[in-house]
Amino acid sequence: MMRHPSQKAFEKMSLFSRKRFKLRNGTKSDIPEGLWMKCDSCHQTVYRADVEENLHVCTVCGKHYRIGAWKRVEITVDADSFTETHGELLTSDPLGFSVGGESYLERIARARESSHLEEALLTGFAALNGQPIVLGVMETDFIMGSMGAVVGEKFCRMIDDSIEKSCALVVFAASGGARMQEGILALMQMAKTADAVKRLNDARLPYISVLTDPTTGGVLASFASLGDIIVAEPGAYIGFAGKRLIMGALKMKLPEGFQTAEYQFQNGFVDAIVKRQDMRNFLSRCVQYLTPQIAQAGGQYGNK
Repeated sequence: MMRHPSQKAFEKMSLFSRKRFKLRNGTKSDIPEGLWMKCDSCHQTVYRADVEENLHVCTVCGKHYRIGAWKRVEITVDADSFTETHGELLTSDPLGFSVGGESYLERIARARESSHLEEALLTGFAALNGQPIVLGVMETDFIMGSMGAVVGEKFCRMIDDSIEKSCALVVFAASGGARMQEGILALMQMAKTADAVKRLNDARLPYISVLTDPTTGGVLASFASLGDIIVAEPGAYIGFAGKRLIMGALKMKLPEGFQTAEYQFQNGFVDAIVKRQDMRNFLSRCVQYLTPQIAQAGGQYGNK
């Protein structure tokens, strides 16, 4: 049967008859892997180096990717101003917890290796545009930033540092909640840290809480939601319990955008949503406004 000329042309253009190009060295591509990434939010393919240079924020849609504690320190405070504190506090295994043949201390060892931290909360002294602060940064790569006895103790010691040095406290929260491997000892850190915040309030010193993705569970229900100023990064997941748990318990459909930073801001639980690129200057202004006596003294540490 004779084929129509247009059919012949179509076959030449089809996928199965398309001209093959021979690649050099027998490789699939000369482009190195990892140069490009697909954004989880807008699904656009973006240049990875551009996202990293943009403080790990998508250059198309503005999605804020999670970053590690040390990176947070690097982009937030003055260069070479951070001095770590309370790094000597180490986790024990009071309950003898194990799961799947792995002990709790073995899980801690894996977390230390992956996060390059001793615990899920990094604490220290720092300067923010020359202004002294006490800084705490949580690390999601350390068992999802969960709060156990050491995290609670380090937070309380940060409060003591702020009172002793008479300077503001800034904490970047990021957590999945209380650490199940420590049971009730982890849950009691909620009351312990809340009481520590009261001591800071009594000393009339400011506490700025920054909620990043995700901030949930016992951390949100305690010190993360007790700041004098509560800030959130755009799109951060902020809530006590998970959506599926709430829907299953209440048998109801949740509002659009439920438990996002934007939803919490609209309902009065967050004071401001600040982009990562603007966070440093925003925090600096807050510290300056709330501790004018320190700024006037030239930003030096000193007892009250």
